[in-house]
Amino acid sequence: MSSSRSMPAHLVLVFGVILLSAGCGVKSSPIAPELIHPEPIADLRALPDNHGIKLSWGRPTHYTGGRTMRDLGGFVILRGAGTSGPLAPLVELPVNDQERFAIEHDFSYIDTETAVGAAYRYQIVSRTLDGYSSAASNEVDFKRINPPPPPNPDTFKLPPSTGAQGG
Repeated sequence: MSSSRSMPAHLVLVFGVILLSAGCGVKSSPIAPELIHPEPIADLRALPDNHGIKLSWGRPTHYTGGRTMRDLGGFVILRGAGTSGPLAPLVELPVNDQERFAIEHDFSYIDTETAVGAAYRYQIVSRTLDGYSSAASNEVDFKRINPPPPPNPDTFKLPPSTGAQGG
């Protein structure tokens, strides 16, 4: 008589199913490519700066399909001269905060390659780490001006008082 035991067939089958189900690790349904582009930026703003034109915008937080975006890879700033004509890529700005606890919520860039008195147009495109791009942001038009100087305490004058003094 042999002392070796064999595993019952139903346990072998259960063990095999468990091993096969561990598989590749994909646990969710695939997402259509048109739903994984970043939503376009809608709050691009332009302001005067001593060194050029300051652009600022908020972080895109969702994909076009509505899911929360966690793989923002960067931005491409587009610029056009004058009031019409095509916009062309000016600069690519990487975003490297994916592994940080506190991510950046607001971004800015100063376009220093501008001339005082000249008009420019801007848009921004967001990109994910794996290369999906958003539609272009809202367009801002801006004529470069020098920002007003800050008040000088030596020459600052208070406006005349309009209220009655109590006595």
